[in-house]
Amino acid sequence: MKLINHYMDSTFHLEDKLLEEVLASIRAHEMPSISVSRSSGKLLTMLVSISGAKKVLEIGALGGYSGICLARGFGKEGQLTSLELEDRYAQLAYRNLSIAGFSDQVTYMTGAALQSLEKLAEEQQRFEFFFIDADKENYENYLNACLVLAEPGALIVADNVLAGGSVADSEAQPKRHTDTMRKFNETMAHHPQLESLLIPIGDGMTIAIVKK
Repeated sequence: MKLINHYMDSTFHLEDKLLEEVLASIRAHEMPSISVSRSSGKLLTMLVSISGAKKVLEIGALGGYSGICLARGFGKEGQLTSLELEDRYAQLAYRNLSIAGFSDQVTYMTGAALQSLEKLAEEQQRFEFFFIDADKENYENYLNACLVLAEPGALIVADNVLAGGSVADSEAQPKRHTDTMRKFNETMAHHPQLESLLIPIGDGMTIAIVKK
């Protein structure tokens, strides 16, 4: 899987100075280097663009790498709402989104994401695209909350669903969230409201369309 991802990143990802600076800022602030892969970020941009989504919700901001990828997909007309547990992470993400030209198009909500999702539901907010990339233990809870907020036909994308390949390879070293991701993938695959597919890019992305 590493060789395939290296091939994809080296072949299809052109040099992107802005995103490389975002990664450097994450390292400089001693934050975990767990941003989406270069190819995964490009896929997010393409999915938002192809879907025509203008209201995007991100669960897990980190330093803003995925946020920029999402915002690039909707250009100057969309809005990104990003949920982040750590206030200092959200501050860095906002700074990076501002440098990218999206300062007026992004809103950060800090604190526990499930509480923020409850607030958005109380406000009757609706979104056309969701990206889940936060604490794995709550992925299924996040999915359920996203379905409450989803417009018919919305896309829901979840990252890290391969858990380093351990969900499929019994000989791979299991990760702490291997069983959680395996169960989450099964949930998405058989959910009556979703049409889903797992894409083996980066650490795996499960992509689902909310049925109309």
